[in-house]
Amino acid sequence: MTTPPAAGPAGPTVPQRADFHPRYTFTEISTIAKAKNRVGILLYNNIITYIPSHTIRQGFLRAFGAKIGKDTSILRGCQVFDIDQIRIGEACSIGFRVLFDARSGICIGDNVVIASDTQIIAGKHDPASPEFEAILEPVYIGDHAWIASRATVVSGVSIGRGAVVAACALVSRDVADLDIVGGVPAKTISKRPESALRYRPKYRPLFY
Repeated sequence: MTTPPAAGPAGPTVPQRADFHPRYTFTEISTIAKAKNRVGILLYNNIITYIPSHTIRQGFLRAFGAKIGKDTSILRGCQVFDIDQIRIGEACSIGFRVLFDARSGICIGDNVVIASDTQIIAGKHDPASPEFEAILEPVYIGDHAWIASRATVVSGVSIGRGAVVAACALVSRDVADLDIVGGVPAKTISKRPESALRYRPKYRPLFY
């Protein structure tokens, strides 16, 4: 079992939530919970995500166990897996067609921007396992982080407060606070100033 890294000069500061309990094995899920999870996934990904109403889409996700803060928007076409393992803070802006594969859990802080077509994947498989064993590791994203279009964040990664992930980057290891990273795999490009973290990216246009 892993835990989010402690904040430090070279480490990420990530959200700590009492209602977030990462999942490390599927055996802990009851049959009823599995059935509810599957129904939620099928309905949301095939129907609800395309309804042009923030209230309906987020209301559905909350009904199936997601925790979503005030003034957050999740635009149409997003795909989700394991809705009950999603935690999103206040005033976050989630773009079109984002993938939240939250098998182990995705925990997002406040004022986070995740641009369209980004993929966040909180699980993988062991290529050496004869049973193709699943490895579940949560993803943490700190306050004021900005993940640009078509980036991919893989399981077990923590992205620190105010960090920036460039478009099309592949994030396979932790990103420190205020670091700007890019490339495949993502590497540090530069540093963001602390003074930049004053915005509240509320973005909830009608019919989006």
